[in-house]
Amino acid sequence: MDTRFLQSFIYVVETGSIAGAARRLDLTPASVAQRIKALEADVGSQLIVRAGRTVKPTLAGNRILQRAHTVLSEVRDLRSAASETNLPAGPLRLGATPTGLTHILPGVLKQWVQAHPHIEIYIEPAPTTVLYRRVLDGQLDAAVMVHPLFDLPKSCAWHRLRNEPLTLVTPADMRVRDPIKTLAAEPFIRYDRQVVGGKLADDYLRHHGVRPRVRFELDGIESIGRLVAEGLGISILPDWNVGGPPNMAIKRWTLPAPRLERQVGIVWTRANVRAQLAQALVNLAAPLFPAKP
Repeated sequence: MDTRFLQSFIYVVETGSIAGAARRLDLTPASVAQRIKALEADVGSQLIVRAGRTVKPTLAGNRILQRAHTVLSEVRDLRSAASETNLPAGPLRLGATPTGLTHILPGVLKQWVQAHPHIEIYIEPAPTTVLYRRVLDGQLDAAVMVHPLFDLPKSCAWHRLRNEPLTLVTPADMRVRDPIKTLAAEPFIRYDRQVVGGKLADDYLRHHGVRPRVRFELDGIESIGRLVAEGLGISILPDWNVGGPPNMAIKRWTLPAPRLERQVGIVWTRANVRAQLAQALVNLAAPLFPAKP
């Protein structure tokens, strides 16, 4: 059985179309359709069926879907373990939050290319909740993400890169004498309460008895920063800026105690065949983000 056919089947199910799978695989739809037919002939059952404008797995397709994921994972592990060097073969499947991808990974990846030029890294952007689940499921080897508001299982390893305290963010021309009074008076852009930073911000407001005048609520720190820069409101956000020129259209103000913060780092599973690659990534990242005394 050709594992490429299994991968094509998985992508068809995930995207809901042969054309969508073809785009992900950089193939023609006809080639993907041929792969699916070959896989169906191999297993002796129809695996997908058209339902309106989408394609869905049949009963047999649903039954083999998880096994297909498992087979592909085992094959990747086999290839990684067959390395003749001190490190497993890649690729390292690495997840990253949008801010992690923009502000943390570029310097780390530069170090990686110099130290391990022959080991490829596949990068998947996603929110922390998605990344954490995919690391636990084995679909990602490691992820740069925000530490959840609970203890990680012992099967996971964690390396902290930086702490990001909550900060009041306003347009640059706004003057703030009392951050709490400003939060109560000005239009507020709420950071999504379904994510760690947004939950912490909501807890902070509740602690101070502030009921903000919410104008928008969304996920995406930099998107909120742009809205603030346009004068559409103020916000409470983690202090995400890492290097690079500051955004001169916004201003950050220190919040009164208690100073809540989120922790950003790298998580991976200890039993993963490519755990050594994750540790090698941590070894390169650690000097770039030294722990504060």
